[in-house]
Amino acid sequence: MPTTVRPQKTALIVAKRVVEEIHRGGFSAGDRLPPERVMLEDYGVGRGTLREALRFLELQGILTLKPGPGGGPVIEQPDATHLANGLMLLLQFSDARFSMIVEARHDLEPIMARHAASRMDEDAMTRLTSSVDQMRDNLTDREIFLATNREFHEVIAWGSGNAMYGFLIDALIDIVDGTHMGVDYPERRRQAILAAHERILGALHDHDGDSSHAAMSEHMGEFVKYMERHYADVLDRTVTWGR
Repeated sequence: MPTTVRPQKTALIVAKRVVEEIHRGGFSAGDRLPPERVMLEDYGVGRGTLREALRFLELQGILTLKPGPGGGPVIEQPDATHLANGLMLLLQFSDARFSMIVEARHDLEPIMARHAASRMDEDAMTRLTSSVDQMRDNLTDREIFLATNREFHEVIAWGSGNAMYGFLIDALIDIVDGTHMGVDYPERRRQAILAAHERILGALHDHDGDSSHAAMSEHMGEFVKYMERHYADVLDRTVTWGR
């Protein structure tokens, strides 16, 4: 029996056109879209349909609807927050546990490090070096340690030259962020993480793909062991949307 293809809602079609025009027109975060009366004429739809389309884009992080005189739709730079929320929703309905996210990072991040060894530019290498230096200088500060730890992994993911990896790691770290689950690292463990980051940094600096892959694989393997040893209850929790 043939599958019935449901027509797209007019508001969704309008939303896609708005995104295409933002992208094609070279708009940047902070730019304003045309006034409502202009958009109504351009898209040939009613006010209710246009506003539904704009509200949908606001939920996706594409724009913000500013109220009052001089307000209207203002373009935003979307980030991985919406990807993380979507993944959490899917994972919750699949009864997925946090251990699956940790496993995904363990499997994927060495591949990203291998790519980054040949693709990372000087600006990214500078940021990576800075994150290691800041971690070394602030090992006793939990907030700075966690922030620099996160930055290190995100810079490598984006340094792989594959935006898919960058957004994915941003989202996965958002979901399994230790700050909301109570995960912490004693000083001895922080020293070990710093040493691992220094090894990975050295391999990346040498543009050695095999060594970068091996160093990241060892680092992520130790991360998994640490979580299994000290936070097995966290790994066994079901991912929950909107936590």
